[in-house]
Amino acid sequence: MAIKFQYNKTSQQALAKQLQVRERALPTLKNKESALRMQVKNAKDKATELEEQLKKEMGLYDDMVRLWNEFDPSLAQIEDVELTTKKIAGVQTPVLEKIHFAVRDYNMFEKPAWFPDGIAILEKLVKLAIEKEVFERKMELLDFARKKTTQKVNLYEKVQIPGFQDAIRKIKRFLEDEENLSKAAQKIVKNRQQNVEVES
Repeated sequence: MAIKFQYNKTSQQALAKQLQVRERALPTLKNKESALRMQVKNAKDKATELEEQLKKEMGLYDDMVRLWNEFDPSLAQIEDVELTTKKIAGVQTPVLEKIHFAVRDYNMFEKPAWFPDGIAILEKLVKLAIEKEVFERKMELLDFARKKTTQKVNLYEKVQIPGFQDAIRKIKRFLEDEENLSKAAQKIVKNRQQNVEVES
């Protein structure tokens, strides 16, 4: 990225301000990046843990597969999923508050005695599955923000800060050279005047 500037003190001061802003922001951005990296790992670990827990729970009921064929899945349905948001390192992430299930009335004398347990098992499995999805979404949002922050850190660290420093160095050298030329020109003029006075 080429930084546009002019060879004068005003441009030098403007570049110095821009450089200072970026140098001050860089540590904060690095902290944010590491915090996001840690939060992404935590969310990923939790999603994996819930995935394994869900598989384990479902494995417990593998021997009941024939019984599940009798079960009417329309008895219990998700009525509502309450989600709130929580800010983590400036990123809005979802938090699962509560899942509301609607259990349809049924005749307990006509259905098998294990149906209430079946409904409870179904609710437990659904809760694990939804919670896992919420953590996966949280991980995606945090990872996207982390990538953006990493890009900004790299932009500041590898492009903009060195670019501003280089531009300021060029302006300083130009102004020093200009000042030296001016002093040299003044000496020459002064020497000429002295020579003219001596000759007359």
